[in-house]
Amino acid sequence: MGKPITRSHSRSIVEPSSTLQSAAAANTSLNPSSSSSSKIPYRPRKIRKLSTTNKIIAAAAAAAATATTNSFPLSTVKPLSVKGEIDLALEHLRKSDPLLSTLIDTNKPPTFDSQSPPFLSLARSILYQQLAPNAAKSIYTRFLTLCGGEAGVLPENVLSLSALQLREIGISGRKASYLHDLADKFRNGSLSDSSILEMNDDTLLTSLTAVKGIGVWSVHMFMIFSLHRPDVLPVGDLGVRKGVQNLYGLKELPQPLQMEQVCEKWRPYRSVGSWYMWRLMETKALAKVTKKS
Repeated sequence: MGKPITRSHSRSIVEPSSTLQSAAAANTSLNPSSSSSSKIPYRPRKIRKLSTTNKIIAAAAAAAATATTNSFPLSTVKPLSVKGEIDLALEHLRKSDPLLSTLIDTNKPPTFDSQSPPFLSLARSILYQQLAPNAAKSIYTRFLTLCGGEAGVLPENVLSLSALQLREIGISGRKASYLHDLADKFRNGSLSDSSILEMNDDTLLTSLTAVKGIGVWSVHMFMIFSLHRPDVLPVGDLGVRKGVQNLYGLKELPQPLQMEQVCEKWRPYRSVGSWYMWRLMETKALAKVTKKS
């Protein structure tokens, strides 16, 4: 398969150097079969007043939202890993957005089939943050060895590992504190694999960003690629933002509010729409490389 509002404390803010870094990170930090990772939250900014053109877009989005809500009650939308759900998503996106329909027809459909427990996925996400792919994979492999394999990545086992033990395998002191904070919240009952699966998106966002080292971007990626939530729009992801800019011919990179408005027509399958934005930017990047060669 081919990643907001950020808390100010203990958050590393990184601007991605390329769209591919953003898209690849979306897969790798939460899906071990992918090849690259980074964390891309963004700082809240003052949103500029929308132009007349954008107000028209917003009005159209509002109308689309009403139609979507009537056609797809959110309570009936299932995880994207459920058989047939991708087909429903693609059917809806083709009907609601002709520009996206063309993109869908030129790319293979997405798959969402990773089944890692939430705690393991979140720990892996922390370890992969802001590291080159090979370095992250090497550290993650050593971490698994300490824990006795993926099945041993449990809160009590992580808490039993000292900061010194973690540093010896290449995990920074800061990331060690992030892992311990995550494990501690699982141990004290603030979080659990079962409660995470039951939380709605808003509650999950609030609960997970309370963990040190986990920002909104990371939570969005977790919801899409680990929980397979269908209606997540990662408004802070550079790849998705660039994709929206290119797809709709916007003069400037859309800010979060405009992203919400423009992509409203994708609801309740904004996760799938976002996936195609990564594919769009990958295709454009590949075309540039081919042209240069």
